Formats: sequence, C-alpha cells, structure tokens
Amino acid sequence: MRVVFPARGRVGSPPLTILLYERRGPAFMTVPLSSPRKAAVAFILFTVLLDVIAMGIIIPVFPALITQFMSGDTPRAAVIYGFFGTIWALMQFLFSPAVGALSDRFGRRPVVLLSNLGLGLDYILMAVAPNLIWLFIGRVVAGITAASISAASAYIADVMPPEKRAGAFGLIGVAFGLGFVLGPALGGVLGGIDLRLPFWVAAGLSLANAAYGLFVLPESLPREHRRAFSWKRANPVGSLTLLRSHPELFGLATVHFLYTLAHNALPSVFVLYTAYRYGWDERTVGLTMAGFGVAIIVVQGLIVKPAVARLGERMTLVLGLLCAVLGLAIYGLAPTGYVLWMGIPVAALWGLYGPASQGLMTRRVDPSAQGQLQGALSSILGITGMIGPALFTLTFARAISTPESALPGAPFLLASALVAAALVLAWRVTRPNN
Repeated sequence: MRVVFPARGRVGSPPLTILLYERRGPAFMTVPLSSPRKAAVAFILFTVLLDVIAMGIIIPVFPALITQFMSGDTPRAAVIYGFFGTIWALMQFLFSPAVGALSDRFGRRPVVLLSNLGLGLDYILMAVAPNLIWLFIGRVVAGITAASISAASAYIADVMPPEKRAGAFGLIGVAFGLGFVLGPALGGVLGGIDLRLPFWVAAGLSLANAAYGLFVLPESLPREHRRAFSWKRANPVGSLTLLRSHPELFGLATVHFLYTLAHNALPSVFVLYTAYRYGWDERTVGLTMAGFGVAIIVVQGLIVKPAVARLGERMTLVLGLLCAVLGLAIYGLAPTGYVLWMGIPVAALWGLYGPASQGLMTRRVDPSAQGQLQGALSSILGITGMIGPALFTLTFARAISTPESALPGAPFLLASALVAAALVLAWRVTRPNN
C-alpha cells in the first residue's frame, strides 16, 4: 500500500511517500529509495539526541549516588565507579554485534525502539535502586541497551547514498555533542534538587523517545536486503571477522581502534590533569568541557559536509587525524590553561575523522551487513573503553610520581602518538591504488 503525504515547506517539494507492507499483525513503515531521505535522517537524529541527553543527565549525579551508598567513603566509591564504567564498556563490547546483527535480520526500527524502551525501564530501576547490587544490574542493562547506536548508524547507511553518508554521520556527531552539552547541565540542576530526580527524567525521555519512534520512525531496511541471524556473526569475535573481508576495511578498522583508544585520554585524566597542572576548580572544568561540546557541534554540523564535498572523504579523514595529533600535543604541552584553551579549536577538528571514516567503511560493506559493521565498530569502542582509562590514568600517575621530572601532560602526548600512528596507517590504506 502506498501512502502519499503532501509536502511541507518549499513550494514544489515532492510529497513524502511511505510504503506500508502488510503482514500478519500491524503494518510497519519502510523508507524506499525514492522517498526524501532528510525526513528519515531527522527521525534518527532526534532519537540519538534524546538518548544522549538521557545518558548525559545522570553523569553529574551517578558518582555522588554511589558515594551515598558507600556512606561517604569517597576512595572506595571512586573504585566502584570505575568498575561500573568498565562493566558498561564490556556490555557494549559483548552486545553491540548482536544488536547490529538483529537489526540486519529484523530491521533497524524494532531494535531501536526496543532499546529505547529497555533503557527507559532501566533508568526507573536505577532511580529506585535500594543498594549497589541493583545499581550494578542497572549499569549492565544500560550497557546492553545503549548498544542501539549500532542500529542507528546502520539506519543512516540504509537511507543515504554512499557519497552523502559522511555528512549524515556528521549530523549524528552534532546530536551527540548537543546531547552531552545539554544532558550534564540539566542533570546538574536536577541533581541539586534530588540525586535520583535525573534518573526519573532520563527514564521519561527514553520512554517518550520510544513512543515517538513507534508512531513516526519508518523502517529503513527493505526485506530484500535483510539476512538471517547468525550467532557466528553476532558474537564479538565473529563480528570482527567482517572487518578482515577487505584489506582497506581492516586497515580503517585498525585506524579506528587507535583513534578511539587515544580518545579515552580526555575523559580519563582531563579533570585530574587540569587540577594538578593549572589548579582548576569544578566550574572551570565544566565550562571548558562545555566549550569542547560546542566546538564539536560546530565542526560536525557546519564543517564536515563542505569539507567532504571539497576534499573528499580520504583527505577529510587525514585532516581530522592531523588536527587530533596537533590538538592532543597542545593539551599535553600547554604551560597554562589559556594555551590549552587555544588548542580546543584545533582539537575539535578531529571531529572530521568520524564521519569520513564511516563513509569510507560503509562503501565496502553490503547493505545487508551494515548492522554487523556498526556492531563491530561498537565492539572496538567497547574494547578501547576497557583499556583506555587504565592506560591513561596509570600513565598520568607515573608521570607525576617524581616531582623533579614530572610530565603531567604525558597521557595526552601518548594519545597524540597513537593518533599519529593511525594517521600514517590511514594514509597508506586509503591510497587510490589499494
């Protein structure tokens, strides 16, 4: 059945056409290639934005809630908080491939909606958690349901032609940046009223998001492009075999590993580093991190698309990695906080890397395997999320252990070196003759 809605906006715009395929039970919506892709992308971007705001809301209060459970024992609470973060990353690693494979089998829409529903119920569980055991269960479930980003990214690959995917993935970066600017700010305000209030608001956003998608979000993966679910592809090790199916794809996956590992330097040691080297308080750190978010939004929303159009995906990727090398080096060597602030615009341009990298990788994967690809990339993110915090915090601790030879910026210099290696590899594996 074909349903045609009149166009809104410019005169002469084509109508929005949605196909309804009837099966036993309710009908579901699918976005055909001829329908306007902007509407479909807007749906998924709003979904990602609400998801990230919901996750960001609990960031300011989660450590305090753990400390409350520990009767104010901050050192033990810090250890438990770090353990919870590792568990969350482990769940991402284990379940992202399965979520991606399920979206290849059943479509993106049901996976995204069920993940949003599960995340909303999980926030309610954490809001009423009477002890750390229930809070731990909540973090496990949150790590599983947050793996829906693999299905959301596959959705973008479904509805956009290859030459426009980088710009669309850049918009996902905008949604992430905006969510992580608004979420923590809102969570800080709500947490000042009650530590558990942010969890209730996060639950409301996630459940509202699920309801929004139920009525509005169309399916993006046609039936002819779906494939049977396989545990061989759905487990973390099996999903990574896809990345070895093409030499350039494997090389880009290795670049992605080095890049995401280096990216862990900021969340792992930034607060410790700036307090030790510059004497910054929480307010200065918070404003600086908000500045990071705004800079990323500008890059992803205003620079990625024209950069890809002018330079192509390969050179945009290279430029993003080069700026990451320079920006991280500035962070590590900056003698004052003012110099570090000057490095923010440079470092923010590393946001060019992600959309360009996604654009290059999705070109080398069949439509029926886009979910598996995104699941494999999310698994890489989970692996680096388990390795990175320990790597950079230990590097920082070792670097300041001897005051006369202290090099507090060592974690950022290490991260810069990792991205430099990624840059060299990316230049080689993306050469036109490969």
